[in-house]
Amino acid sequence: MTGQIVADKTGAIATLTFDNPEKRNAVSLEMWRGVEAALADFAADPAVRVIVLTGAGDKAFVSGADISRFESERASEEAVAEYNRVTELTYGALYDFPKPTIARIRGACVGGGVNLAVCCDLRLASESARFAIPAARLGIGYGYGNVARLAGVIGTTNAMEMLYTARSFDAADALRMGLVNRVVPEDRLDAAVEEYATEIAENAPLTVGLVKAVTVELRKDPAGRDLEKLARMVDACAASQDYVEGRRAFMEKRRPRFTGS
Repeated sequence: MTGQIVADKTGAIATLTFDNPEKRNAVSLEMWRGVEAALADFAADPAVRVIVLTGAGDKAFVSGADISRFESERASEEAVAEYNRVTELTYGALYDFPKPTIARIRGACVGGGVNLAVCCDLRLASESARFAIPAARLGIGYGYGNVARLAGVIGTTNAMEMLYTARSFDAADALRMGLVNRVVPEDRLDAAVEEYATEIAENAPLTVGLVKAVTVELRKDPAGRDLEKLARMVDACAASQDYVEGRRAFMEKRRPRFTGS
């Protein structure tokens, strides 16, 4: 069993599962490619409004790269370059994904698992979650993109602590650093993620999409930001049927039914 990526859609919520529980959901090159393909499908489907990333079983979110496959996937300079190219494309696709993303974290979240988590918009963790980036114990080079995304979430000092020490941090540490949004009891994680995803999915898609687009532009150099695109998206919200529905629902004291149009 080499592991696989399982993509599922239930109503407006899509779930992407790293399914390799025998290796604590360690990720092979083939699995990285599967993530990119699943994200492209979710992005193109107008019925999908929220993405949840999770790991199979109860031992891990993602425990990083599948080190047992390094000899076949990362043994030469050329192989390392290809591996890094694929993973960076995947991280970039998730980081700039046009719809809200939530990481559901239980158990080990290590190396590439942390990279995936910080590429998501929101991170909910159970009390058993543990976080580490052991690159300094493996001699793995951490490039600009991975360090910048981590520092963007938890700050430069916390990022240096994680990377310099390669130590493991518990859920309380992660909450203190801002690595996760919430920590919940083990038996509440699924319900908490579902509540968040459902609440987001029921809100106006054009408004939520605009918020995501603004955050993507904020990460760019000011000279490269497409403010005209954002202004058009604001205008589209004002001209939408969802804006009409939102006003009517407020006046009628009922929940709005948004369609994204």
